[in-house]
Amino acid sequence: MQTGPLNCRLHTGIPVLQRFFAGDDTREDFRLSRESLAVLLDLLHQDRRHGWGATIETLVLLFWLASGTSYRVVSRVFGMPRSTVHRIVHRVTEEVVAIRHRVIYLPRSADDLAAVTRGFAGLARHRAFLKAAGAIDGCHVRIKPPSGPDGHCYINRKLFASVIMQAVCDHQGRFIDTYVGWPGSVHDARVLRHSPLYRQNIYPPPGHFILADSGYPCLQHPLPLITPYRLQVRGVAAQRFNGHHARARSIIERAYGMMKTRFRAIFLKALEIRHTFVPQVRHPCTQYFCYT
Repeated sequence: MQTGPLNCRLHTGIPVLQRFFAGDDTREDFRLSRESLAVLLDLLHQDRRHGWGATIETLVLLFWLASGTSYRVVSRVFGMPRSTVHRIVHRVTEEVVAIRHRVIYLPRSADDLAAVTRGFAGLARHRAFLKAAGAIDGCHVRIKPPSGPDGHCYINRKLFASVIMQAVCDHQGRFIDTYVGWPGSVHDARVLRHSPLYRQNIYPPPGHFILADSGYPCLQHPLPLITPYRLQVRGVAAQRFNGHHARARSIIERAYGMMKTRFRAIFLKALEIRHTFVPQVRHPCTQYFCYT
């Protein structure tokens, strides 16, 4: 089948596609604006001559992410077999992951880096943060507890099963680096030490640093991290530093909050998928969040 008007005629009895092809607002069904959908389809640049077509298959994945429901429910909504929904979700997710570097990337030029550092200095309200090149934090993503002897490793300190997503954002809350997949019981500092950002030592440039909370170590090499003074700090200078640091670093918490709000069905309940597929699912969520 082909995409476009032909699909519209073929699926006139399906409300979600009726609304899409009628030009209605797509945010209610897919959590993305029509403009953002167009950007995504252009990035994928898929011209399938078989199957359901790139547009329909992308809508299936987006609806599944937006609703957080089962393959069975999505199959009923779109009027296609459940096994087809399963194949579409996995295939399109792989395609989106393959282009993630076009959406989530580190500053590529000196001008881009300068804009980021000026932004963090503005957030902190102090020139001492003119060398801040990002803010880092971890996020627990709920999953169904895996079966087997290693299932307990995914139980985090809040007593639910999860995998950890580590992300770095810029001054606007845009994700510039992500790393997903470690079990929820692992400490954020250990996730950091095994991440490509830490091991490859490619960012930030010399003389710059990344802001982190007190759950991370204060480091100089290989990844410069600046953390706040510990609790019970003494002296006005330390208290003021912590205040400026918190103003700048909180952008990563707001970025996570906005992403969870958009894909609340994904992040606020456990998906019924294998835990090994969770990292691939999170990449589309972070990429779609960057489209607005």
